[in-house]
Amino acid sequence: MLYEFKLPDVGEGVAEGEVVKWFVQEGGSVREDAPLVSVLTDKANVEIPSPKSGTVVRIHAQEGEKVKVGAVLVTLEVGGEVTIPTHASTAAPSLPAPPAPTPLPSASPSPATAAPGPAGTGRYLAAPFVRRLAAERGIDLSMVSGSGPGGRILEGDLTPGRAPATLAVPTTTAPSPLPPLAEPPRAAPPANDEDVLERVPLRGIRRVIAEHLTDARHKAAHYTYVEEVDVSELVLLRDRMAKHVEKKGVRLSYLPFIVKGVVAGLRAYPRVNARFDDERQELVVHKSYNIGIATASPDGLLVPVLHHADRKSVTEIAREIQEVAEKGREGKLTRAEMNGGTFTITSLGALGGVLATPILNYPEVAILGVHKIVRRPVYRPGGTIGPADLMNLSISLDHRVLDGVVAAQFVAVVKSYIEDPHQLFAELK
Repeated sequence: MLYEFKLPDVGEGVAEGEVVKWFVQEGGSVREDAPLVSVLTDKANVEIPSPKSGTVVRIHAQEGEKVKVGAVLVTLEVGGEVTIPTHASTAAPSLPAPPAPTPLPSASPSPATAAPGPAGTGRYLAAPFVRRLAAERGIDLSMVSGSGPGGRILEGDLTPGRAPATLAVPTTTAPSPLPPLAEPPRAAPPANDEDVLERVPLRGIRRVIAEHLTDARHKAAHYTYVEEVDVSELVLLRDRMAKHVEKKGVRLSYLPFIVKGVVAGLRAYPRVNARFDDERQELVVHKSYNIGIATASPDGLLVPVLHHADRKSVTEIAREIQEVAEKGREGKLTRAEMNGGTFTITSLGALGGVLATPILNYPEVAILGVHKIVRRPVYRPGGTIGPADLMNLSISLDHRVLDGVVAAQFVAVVKSYIEDPHQLFAELK
């Protein structure tokens, strides 16, 4: 008996997921509850077990392909003789058979530069992601033969230099030349370019990051404000506290103090602790202080969230940062641990550089960049010169809803708490 397993609802609000890795292959067997497939949603990998024991008859979504919730992921034979469905059985019932292909000339054109074929029905099987890629590259999908089940067009079918099997050659005369001001079509790169070290597909978390940041740059009106902070007192305080905190197995960096300073700034200027609702064109100001901490992982930058950071001590924040960083490196962060942020901090620690202009973790309206601490001579009150530990803070905000004066005022509060960190322990909640 054939059993079609569909992508389940793996979390509230999730409409689709990207297939990251299959743990089975067509023709192989799988046991009930054994790992079947890993699916990426909102930067969190979800490992889905097999609902039944049986034989894998057909895999309907390739690695790197996005699948809607409720769409068929895999067909299993769960009893009796295995029957492999034909490609036609997976195609839309009303889709007519494609016309017989016309032989290609010896030179294989890429999909992006091939001339259009004869007018057809214009119908084809392709995921929304593939349709978007094709539109960006100027590819007519009705002229591309899909290599996926049922003739589905996959991302790999759009690769420059790959000649689709059914790409038709026009029988009419050549089209008229482009207008003088039109940009000429770009030639496809050589198929065997010896200078290419590797080609890395934009998949998984890396693709989610790319889409998220592109969305942020297109929607928000970014601007950045920078301030220098004297953290000499913070360096001394952190050194004194570290020897006590680290006895509990917790590494104490400067970041927990900065988190507490940010919370103080958000209390003073609540509209910085907000997200923008594009659909309703409203600034949504939050009561909770949920601070995202940009964290490096092997797959790319992740942003786990410290929920209710205002209710936690410096030591508790340090422990939680350490825990989520380890889970991020191991790819074990859950969706709940990465959702609900209201403000983000990004820091490279000792590699923090002099200055950066962070991109918003959209739809949040502000993000703070923390840079490395450098000891330099400064003028002291009374005209003396002495050493000081200095650090730059750079904050990017959405200028549609927050003006430059707000950035300066907010950072001034954060600066005052970091320069005199004992305030962090005297603040009333």
